[in-house]
Order: sequence, then structure tokens, then C-alpha cells
Amino acid sequence: MTKVCIVEDNDQIRETLNKRINQCDDLDCIGAYPDTIPALKYIPRKEPGVVIMDIDLPNMSGIECMLRLKERFPDMLFLMFTIFDDDNVFEALKAGASGYILKNEGIKGVIERVRELIKGGAPMSDQIAKKVLSSFRNKQIISKEVEKLTPRQMEILNLLAKGLVYKEIASQLKPQISIGGVKQHISRIYKVLAVNNRTEAINKWLNR
Repeated sequence: MTKVCIVEDNDQIRETLNKRINQCDDLDCIGAYPDTIPALKYIPRKEPGVVIMDIDLPNMSGIECMLRLKERFPDMLFLMFTIFDDDNVFEALKAGASGYILKNEGIKGVIERVRELIKGGAPMSDQIAKKVLSSFRNKQIISKEVEKLTPRQMEILNLLAKGLVYKEIASQLKPQISIGGVKQHISRIYKVLAVNNRTEAINKWLNR
């Protein structure tokens, strides 16, 4: 039987989820907390296998709470259960969440996702999965654009990303070139990357 804890500030959702989990033969809810303070106090003592974590919580975000628990219990699994489908998705996944589902899936959906998580899956609501896939595809496109740069252009763009001005870039290149030559290279870089300025070019370069 897998031990589960819940961190959810909506009383009705928390209590209903707690009750429904304890009706399952394979799951045991050993703690349900309304905010991050009791969660950080009691979850380390109980050491559940899975934590169902809301994001918008009192005192600190669920992502921050998860980070603190992950530092002590790296193998603990976290299923983010939230209304947010924005950049919190990527922040939560980077922080170590094993799954991310939206509250519109309902209580039954949450329990199914917990079981999926226990079996080694990475459950996500369809809407979240599409967002993650779209982000991956966009990064692939950016990567292909960067790959079109010549080694010299990559060298110049790397120096540009370090904050060097044209004069400093010209002096560091081997063999050295003129400031005008640097400007010509950067102009070509902008065209290849389909950007209009230094900031956009650097962002694509750093995300390569």
C-alpha cells in the first residue's frame, strides 16, 4: 500500500480527496494539510511515497514547498494538482515534480494519476502535455536555426552573450577583425536567427 499526503488549501477538495483515497485498497492517505507550514513539519515525519501538492498555497508556493522537501527526500514523488496551466508548469517540472494535473480532472482523475505515478509514469493533463510538447518543438526549431550559424558566427554570438561590446569582440577574435567586420557578422546572425536585436539573438543562443 502506498502512503499519500495532500497539501491543499481548499477544505472541500482536501477532505473529499482524503476520504476517497482512504476508500482505495492500494492507497493510504496519512496526512492532509491546508498550507505549507504544517506540511513541512509533518510530511518529513510521515515520509509518504506520494505527495499531492497544490501550487497556490498560504505562506509559500507549493513549488517552493516541494523544493524544500525534495532536498531531504529526493525519491519522494510529487503530483502537482492545480488550476494553473501557465509557466508554473515548467517551474514545477524543473523543481522535481513527477506529474502535473489540473483540478478539472476531478477526484477520480487524481486517484488514477496517482496510480499512474506509482507505476513509474509521468502523468499530465492533456492540456499540460500539449503545452510541454509545444515548448519542446519550439526549442527544436530554435536549435535548428542556431545550427545554421557558421563556427565564426557562433564564436561572435557567444562573446556577445557575455556582454562584450563590438570593440571587445573584435580584439578577442583570432585572427582579429575590424569593428565593421563584427557588425557585418552580427547583421548576418540576426538574419539567420530571424531576430531583430541583440537580446533576441542572445535568448535564442542561450536556449540552443
